[in-house]
Amino acid sequence: MTNTTTGDRKFRKELRRRGLGARVFNSTMKKRGAQIGACWLGLLLFVAVFAPLLANSRPLLMSVDGVLSSPAAKYFSAADVALVVIFLLAILLFVWRQFSAGRNLLVLAVVGSLTFIVCHLVLTPPKLSVYESFRESDVSLRADWVLSAPIPYSPKDYLRDYGDTGLQAPGSSGERMHLFGTEANGADLLSRMIHASRLALGIGIVATSIAMVLGVIFGGLMGYFSGVVDMLGMRLVEIFEAVPTLFLLLTFVAFFDRSLYIMMVIIGLTSWPGYARYVRAEFLRLREQDFVQAAVASGLPLASILFRHILPNAVAPVLVAASFGVASAILAEATLSFLGLGLVDDPSWGQMLNQAVQSSTFNWWLALFPGGAIFLTVFSYNLIGEALRDAFDPITQRAQAASESAEQRQ
Repeated sequence: MTNTTTGDRKFRKELRRRGLGARVFNSTMKKRGAQIGACWLGLLLFVAVFAPLLANSRPLLMSVDGVLSSPAAKYFSAADVALVVIFLLAILLFVWRQFSAGRNLLVLAVVGSLTFIVCHLVLTPPKLSVYESFRESDVSLRADWVLSAPIPYSPKDYLRDYGDTGLQAPGSSGERMHLFGTEANGADLLSRMIHASRLALGIGIVATSIAMVLGVIFGGLMGYFSGVVDMLGMRLVEIFEAVPTLFLLLTFVAFFDRSLYIMMVIIGLTSWPGYARYVRAEFLRLREQDFVQAAVASGLPLASILFRHILPNAVAPVLVAASFGVASAILAEATLSFLGLGLVDDPSWGQMLNQAVQSSTFNWWLALFPGGAIFLTVFSYNLIGEALRDAFDPITQRAQAASESAEQRQ
């Protein structure tokens, strides 16, 4: 009896010591589906961050007459450098674990923004790219050694110097090797897929972030004040819910330039009502709780009551919905690109799917690889969303706690 009581006490003490974020993360990662989804998204994130180093027609590093140079680095943009800095800093903060999740996000946002601004002011990549220069010139012959990217093709390198470029199935063609084949203009498909992962992750995360911020603000105000504010807010929510995202995107593409930023903003502006409904319901439930009434009686500012005391206890359904929202944003961009109304020159998985059916014959590699990437990415977000929902479910958590307590007793 004493051993059982001691084990329960240690278990409860361990639960109190671990924060909510750590408990949710550990509970989520216990699911096999979440582990598979996290592995794929982690691989996709690594590929997106280091895309210029993984697929590039220019040498990453070379030595000519003992002088080191990096032709590829001259074309790195501010976003390329900022992504690498944020990725490495995120790994450091995750391993160090000295700050809370909110502070880690704040550090990443500040450092990433400063890095981007400094690099934007310092770096001046050439606007004209001549990919054939290192294949046609004798620089590579005079070089002492050359370090090339694993995939020696840039996403916009159409290999015009070879003269026989075009659609090519996976395999080798003379001196060239294309593992995933080529697209209609002759560019390497694997290189374009690697660089297109940036677009997929970027539009999903940014659009969902916009929707979450708007949903939390409007939902929090509606749930806390209720009454007239709630009634007017719900009418606004219903108006935005009635706007079809895809048709609005098609309209803007028809009348304005095909801009990635416009896509992000439109998807974000049409997706926030769902988050607002979740936050409103949680705020309506929590505003009568004792800790909220104590904060009001203490004279705390409204912003502190809403976003410091109530929001952390109401964020669970928002995080679950966000995982599905990222997948929806990726599908919206892929659909638009598949219809031929996406970005013109930048690589996109949906754009490659469109090329699979444009010619007289069906090009299976243009459908299999980009389509598989879209499926795996959306499926991974859905798996993580399901695991997050179970992690925030109190019934599931009590069952897991009882199971772990039983294992410790044994």
